[in-house]
Amino acid sequence: MTDRVLVTGVSGFIGSHVTERLLAKGYDVRGTVRDKAKGQKIVDALAAKGSDVSKLELVEANLGSDSGWSEAVQNCRFIQHIASPFPLDAPSDREALVPEARAGAMRVIEHGLGAGVDRIVMTSSMVSMMGQKGRGAHMLIKEDDWSDPDWKPLTAYPVSKTRAEKAAWDYVKAQGLSDKLTTVCPGLVFGPDTYKNGGASLGLLLAMFAGDFPRTPKIAYPIIDVRDCAAIHVAAMTATGAAGRRLMAAGETLWFSTIGEILRVKYPEFTKLPKGDLPNFIVRLAGLFDDRVKGVLPDLGTFHEADSAYVNSLTHVIPRPAKEAILAAAESLIENGAIKAA
Repeated sequence: MTDRVLVTGVSGFIGSHVTERLLAKGYDVRGTVRDKAKGQKIVDALAAKGSDVSKLELVEANLGSDSGWSEAVQNCRFIQHIASPFPLDAPSDREALVPEARAGAMRVIEHGLGAGVDRIVMTSSMVSMMGQKGRGAHMLIKEDDWSDPDWKPLTAYPVSKTRAEKAAWDYVKAQGLSDKLTTVCPGLVFGPDTYKNGGASLGLLLAMFAGDFPRTPKIAYPIIDVRDCAAIHVAAMTATGAAGRRLMAAGETLWFSTIGEILRVKYPEFTKLPKGDLPNFIVRLAGLFDDRVKGVLPDLGTFHEADSAYVNSLTHVIPRPAKEAILAAAESLIENGAIKAA
C-alpha cells in the first residue's frame, strides 16, 4: 500500500511545491481546501506541469471548524500542516490571527495523533524565532530561539505563528509524543511562482518592481527557495533525527537593498526598482500610518542570520544561493504577467 500524506493548504505557495515533490516521490496525497471546486485549479496546474495527479485527492476542511478533519486524517501515514491564516491587510489587533492559527494547528494535531500518523510536519516561520528585544546589529538565530509574543512591537502575524507553534509543542510534550512532531520555520520564501499562487514574500518583489520602495528599509532576513523549502518539508517526514526538532528553512541572508540591486542588474529596463536604504527614522514615521510598515519596525537595522547547518545535515538539503531564488521568482512573475514589461 502506498503511503498517504495529508497536505493542509495544498493550493498555497509552499503547499503546492510540497505536493509536487510528494507526488514525484510516489506518495498518495490528500489535500485540504476550503472549496473543492475552487481547489481544482491547483490540481489542473499540477497536471499541466507534469505531476501525476491520479494520486492526488481533495477534501474540504477549514481550520476554523471541526468539520471534515476526522475524515481528512484517516489512513494517512504523515501530515504536512502548511495552512495558516495570512491576510493581505495586517489587522491592527495583534491577537486577531491567533484563534484560527492556534485552533487550526490543534485540530490537525489532535486528529492526526488520534488516527495514529507517524509524524506531523508543521510549517511555522522564522518570525516565531526572531521577535526578541535587544537583538542589536546582528542576530544569529538558533533552533531554541523563540519570539516573545507579549513583546508589544510584534504585530499580528508573528504573534499568531509563535502562539500556534508553542501550543503545538506544549500539546505533544504533555502527551509524551514530541517525536511525532517536527516544525519547519522558513525565512523569506522566493523561487519560481510555478502555480501562480506566490506567497507574501513574492509580494516584496512585486512591490519593488512597482516602485513602492524608491529605497528599501534597512532589513535583512534569511532567504530560501520554495523548492528547497519543499524539499526540507518532505525530508522532515522521515529524516533520522528530525523528530521533535525545529528545522529552519533558511539559506543566505541579504539586505533588502541587496535584493533590489540584484534585480536592477538583471532587469535594468525596470527603472522603478529601489536604490539604496531608507533612513530608519523615515521608516519609523511611515509605520505610524501603515500597518504593513509597522510589522517590520522591530527588525530595522538587524542582520538576521540562521544557524541552520544542522538542518542541512539532517535533511541533506543544501539551499541554493539567494540570488538564484530571487531571480527565479522575478523571472516567473514576469512570465506569469504579474509584473508588466517596463
